[in-house]
Amino acid sequence: MADLPKDPMILLSVVNTKLRDFYADLDTLCQEMQIEKKELTEKLASIDYEYDAELNQFV
Repeated sequence: MADLPKDPMILLSVVNTKLRDFYADLDTLCQEMQIEKKELTEKLASIDYEYDAELNQFV
């Protein structure tokens, strides 16, 4: 996650934008960006956001 913002709110914005514009799901985003899915979801859970597969966004 070295290339992603450290601030959780900015991270949320960047990840949701990437999911909306470039990736069909969270698994694909994590695989192609070489991000640990668990680390990403835990960081966003710390600000009360969880991934919604149906919306393909953290909400």
